[in-house]
Amino acid sequence: MNMQPSRHDVTAPARLPVDHPSVKFGRIGVLLLNVGTPEGTGYWAMRRYLKEFLTDRRVIEVNRVYWWFVLNTMILPRRPLDKGKAYASIWNTARDESPLKTISRSQAEKLGVDLGGLDHRVMVDWAMRYGHPSIPERVAALKDAGCDRILLVPLYPQYSAATTASACDKAFEALMKMRWQPSIRVVPPYYDDAVYIDAVVEGMKASLAKLSFEPEIILISFHGVPKSYLMKGDPYHCHCAKTKRLIREALGLETERVMFSFQSRFGNEEWLQPYTDETVKALAKRGVKRLAVVAPSFAIDCLETLEELDVENREIFLHNGGEQFAYLPSLNDSEGGIRVIRHLVERELQGWL
Repeated sequence: MNMQPSRHDVTAPARLPVDHPSVKFGRIGVLLLNVGTPEGTGYWAMRRYLKEFLTDRRVIEVNRVYWWFVLNTMILPRRPLDKGKAYASIWNTARDESPLKTISRSQAEKLGVDLGGLDHRVMVDWAMRYGHPSIPERVAALKDAGCDRILLVPLYPQYSAATTASACDKAFEALMKMRWQPSIRVVPPYYDDAVYIDAVVEGMKASLAKLSFEPEIILISFHGVPKSYLMKGDPYHCHCAKTKRLIREALGLETERVMFSFQSRFGNEEWLQPYTDETVKALAKRGVKRLAVVAPSFAIDCLETLEELDVENREIFLHNGGEQFAYLPSLNDSEGGIRVIRHLVERELQGWL
């Protein structure tokens, strides 16, 4: 009988020469990736975060010399103050961190429990493209723990170079510095995945059932990107349009009752339209009194949903004649949200488990 330890059992002693350096191998890493968050709401914490974000060439594609001047003379001196106030309004004061970080940690912990029962070799971790814990830091930590295979899970249902590609770039940069690179897989965009659509719709129905009113219109708001990115070949707009159609069909609602728009534009360049704030204002002015907004491009509620949608756009709607407004929460670390991530991970780990 062959009693040698399996190469997939990181806990078994390997038969190595006495002078061989200590190594760990045989584990499988799952790394959940999200955009990121500042470490605090003060000026310098916000400035560090914004500088990292706004110097990402996947996010800002304009001339680098021009952008350096604009960023350092017009944006970074002032914008951290405004953004800091916005973050302070949603900050998890008990843990002194943003909700994005709190929920990201919870997602990883819950998924780790689920997958640990499936295969003891699986380790689940989480990282941020901007801020901490950083992607290079957590890729290295998984490798050091014995993960010679790592599945990257960008939690962006709709692909864009400014999100998915940027997160993967950072992971690949970390690999460039490793002598023994782990094998890497990346979860593809899941904008039309049936499990994802079902979970979003299930969550929407549960939230709608709690309202004291029935919305006349449901507005599906996606994070925006410059229109020029679409013209260069970015598929994000098409992915968003299909997600919207599948959600409407699953809800069984007429076309005119479900609209979609794009939020969070920045600067003077034209972004994907229609814009969420202008759409909300126009709906109120045309006589719509009851509106619900949902943001399925966000796997986790964050500044763009909790403050921009639920506060700023609520005020726009009510100020212009609307009467009842509801923001329907993202999947977060709900049972449905974890079900989606586990489905994606189990599918992409085929052949490794």
